[in-house]
Amino acid sequence: MVSVLIPSQLIAYTDGATRVQAQGATVEAALDDLDRRYPGLKFRVIDEQDRIRRHMRIFVGQDEARDVRRALAPGDELMIFGALSGG
Repeated sequence: MVSVLIPSQLIAYTDGATRVQAQGATVEAALDDLDRRYPGLKFRVIDEQDRIRRHMRIFVGQDEARDVRRALAPGDELMIFGALSGG
């Protein structure tokens, strides 16, 4: 089980929860688990080619995950961040 920090722009998918639990041995598997419970969440983070969207960042602890195949260990913290834009 990993703890997942949900950014403010995605909490509508998690019914307002900013931190949820997920199961999976990789970032992709954890996002698949979340998507089963919170449909549409994964598509906002991962594109059609299974790449992390360019305006999203995913960290496992303090290390940025650049690939959805990044391994996870029980107890890891997965943090999803959305880029801020504006002018």
